[in-house]
Amino acid sequence: MSDYLPHTDDEVAAMLGFLGLGSVDELFDTVPSVLRVAGGLAMADGSPEPDVLARMEDRAGANRARTDRMVCFAGGGAYDHEVPPVVRALAGRSEFVTSYTPYQPEVAQGVLQAVFEFQTMVARLAGLPVANASLYDGASALVEAVNLGAAASGRQTVWVSAGVHPHWRAVLATFALGTGHRLVEVPLRDGRTAWPRGAGADEAPGLVVCGYPNYLGCLEDLGEARRLADGHGALLAVAADPVAAGILRSPGAWGADVVVGEGQALGTPLGFGGPYLGLFACALEQVRRLPGRLVGETVDTEGRRAYVTTLRAREQDIRREKATSNVCTNQTLMAVTAAVQLGWLGTTGLHEVALRCARGARYAREALVGLDGVVPLTGDAPVVREFALRTPVPARVVVERLADEGFLAGIALADLVGDDGDGSLDAQAASHGLLVAVTERRTRAQIDAYVAAFDKAVRG
Repeated sequence: MSDYLPHTDDEVAAMLGFLGLGSVDELFDTVPSVLRVAGGLAMADGSPEPDVLARMEDRAGANRARTDRMVCFAGGGAYDHEVPPVVRALAGRSEFVTSYTPYQPEVAQGVLQAVFEFQTMVARLAGLPVANASLYDGASALVEAVNLGAAASGRQTVWVSAGVHPHWRAVLATFALGTGHRLVEVPLRDGRTAWPRGAGADEAPGLVVCGYPNYLGCLEDLGEARRLADGHGALLAVAADPVAAGILRSPGAWGADVVVGEGQALGTPLGFGGPYLGLFACALEQVRRLPGRLVGETVDTEGRRAYVTTLRAREQDIRREKATSNVCTNQTLMAVTAAVQLGWLGTTGLHEVALRCARGARYAREALVGLDGVVPLTGDAPVVREFALRTPVPARVVVERLADEGFLAGIALADLVGDDGDGSLDAQAASHGLLVAVTERRTRAQIDAYVAAFDKAVRG
């Protein structure tokens, strides 16, 4: 709710007239009626502000999908990780929250240094020598990776694993309509990418894209993806999970040319879809094609350490359609937040977080698969923090029943891929598929209670 609404009735009427609408209600026609408050808020005209706030808080309290009131086993790209108070205390300082674009490095040294540290940490997670100052989110980072790969290889065909998050693939497909990239989706088999053994010259990719782990939680064989890319003279881009990097071999060590990811799990709490944080790292050979900002370390005229934006050629923006990328900004506040989180955890802490996620996921998966009619959706494919199950009743029913028991049960896969499925799932698997995530916040007692409620839900 806004603290202050400055628009007069005449101004509202003028704006509606410009939009060709007759009322404010028409403005919200696209919102399904089931999501609207029937009969309005029933507030008397001229109600005191405290009464209005109390009424709105009461309405907001009816929302069940809150991780402070429900135990969260949902993931699918947004995760309920622990955010220590130090992250909010440091990243929330006014110097970071109110900072402006660092065009004048002499007055932005603190922000530039924080972003430089963020870049260093992301590069270490990716196993590559250089990372940028961040992008909007994981999906936009993937788009930029495809732009880079097509420009570097000179080929417009891109092979994309169906194990890449469906929302990311949808964003990529939208951008490809304008860029002219030809996207070839490679399906999954038993939860992992079934890479083709050969292709005609006109189908050879300039870039191969793979998830690590994929969106179903399964670990992909990046060695196979690297060999496939080498066989076609293509680059390899990996959509990686930064938390899983605490226990997995880095994508760079597998030979990835570009690594992208979603950084929400690094200190940003769940918040209705944002703000998020795009991670992007690449091989040194591609540094001139790196999208967005890049902060470098140098010395000033007196020999003191200093930080500046560097290598980023402004002509990338000026060249418009000929540019490798037109992105000229970054998510500074979220990047600083991630830097504080990673700095606080350190290498040992991140390893512990990832290990606790993996152990919790294994414990929960084994317990759930022991229930009548519940089976793994992806066979024996290894998982880290997330796994997919096939439930005996439609997954949406399971989610609804468990919500009544105080659990965010997971994500019905039909809500990600549609009721008809896609290259990763058929219609039956989509309708009865449930994606479950276990973070380090979940205790054994919570998992046991979840399993008991799950058993009741699938029998119900």
